[in-house]
Amino acid sequence: MEETHARPNDLMDVDRAAVTLRVTPQRVRALARAGVLAGRQLGRTWLLESRAVEQHAVDTGVAVRPSVPVGGDTNLKVMSFFSGAMGLDLGMERAGLQTVFASDVDLWCRASIHANRPQLPVIGDVWKYSPEEMLQLAGLEVGGVDVVAGGPPCQAFSTAGRRKGMSDTRGNVFLRFLDIIREIRPKYFVIENVRGLLSMAVARGSTHNGVEIPFEYQSRAGVIGYVTRIMEAAGYVVSFNLYNAANYGAPQKRERVVIIGSRDGERVPHLQPTHAEAGQLGLPRWRTFREAVAGITQHDHLEFPASRLKYYRMLGDGQYWKDLPSEVQRDAMGRSFDSGGGKTGFYRRVAWDKPSPTLVTSPTMPATDLAHPEELRPLSVQEYGRLQEFPDSWRLEGPVKEQYRQLGNAVPLSLGEAIGRSLVAHSQGAQPAEYPDFPYSRYRNTSEKDLFQVK
Repeated sequence: MEETHARPNDLMDVDRAAVTLRVTPQRVRALARAGVLAGRQLGRTWLLESRAVEQHAVDTGVAVRPSVPVGGDTNLKVMSFFSGAMGLDLGMERAGLQTVFASDVDLWCRASIHANRPQLPVIGDVWKYSPEEMLQLAGLEVGGVDVVAGGPPCQAFSTAGRRKGMSDTRGNVFLRFLDIIREIRPKYFVIENVRGLLSMAVARGSTHNGVEIPFEYQSRAGVIGYVTRIMEAAGYVVSFNLYNAANYGAPQKRERVVIIGSRDGERVPHLQPTHAEAGQLGLPRWRTFREAVAGITQHDHLEFPASRLKYYRMLGDGQYWKDLPSEVQRDAMGRSFDSGGGKTGFYRRVAWDKPSPTLVTSPTMPATDLAHPEELRPLSVQEYGRLQEFPDSWRLEGPVKEQYRQLGNAVPLSLGEAIGRSLVAHSQGAQPAEYPDFPYSRYRNTSEKDLFQVK
């Protein structure tokens, strides 16, 4: 094949080309080998000329959609990993950062990214590319990246899961992400994850690059301790905390750990709140479900089983199974009636005038119901989008259940924007005020200062 001299940003990988052409990656490789698609081999993969792929899409009747404008008021460029529906990225773009690279192993997520950002370089499995190949796709060099950001798969650390931590394959993807950061050496890194990360221990026998992780991390907070240690050894100053997205303007009570590393030796302060539940610090009160969903005219949604609808008819906004008449509670709950815990997700109607509960990947699972305050249906995809603060114009690919999943896994844009503002301020030498007594979440002792006595 002829040598191509296309610039890095004019190239796309096989996965991206497959989404563009709506064919399999194997078919793309065959077209490349046959010379139908101009490009070149790079290691084990192909880099294809974007114009050639787009022209082939036109020739075969596949439309290429226009791009949604990206951020870019600052000079901070972001390489995004585990991008999902791009909630974290869109949020940081609202603070002026620019997304120049994205990745996700999930086909529907990549399809959604491509539908909205057809020119953005996107890869799939991060195990299949070297950091050098990723940088080439982004058009950047080692040490020249401003921000590497992402939320590596959180199931291995979730308090709802089996909590295998770093002995789990998904936990190892987390370690892979740390290695990518250390090799790319951005000015800043951002890691978003679930609350369980703060209390997770490293499982016995866990290894990192063939070396067993020391015994000292096989205790509470061992995972976050190990992450902090190896990133500090790589030259970063690390700060983290557990943040409720409602404190940053999201109409949703969603708590997530955000870890930020700075390469310049100065700690990035904890995120500045913009809202407060009771108006503390003179801030506006939390945004509500009613505010968020006003004006929606279309509702795509799943359905609750007919057998459960009679119980929803007995409940008003903000109520759940314990608000059912006592004589029907056992029938409504079945075997779950005698199980432990508060079971607050059963038959749960969202309240009109409060932030919504944390969105989940499906609003119809019995233990995590998210029903409309009045109507006999779960929250719609459009309501999910508003609660996660995505633009109404943002296109999600895939069936309805896949759209729910993409949104349920996303970062609320206001939290992403708060992260972006923090990075911009730090890069410009500003010193934002800190609020040590502010209730960032409903829990205490959740920061590097609490867990590791960092000053």
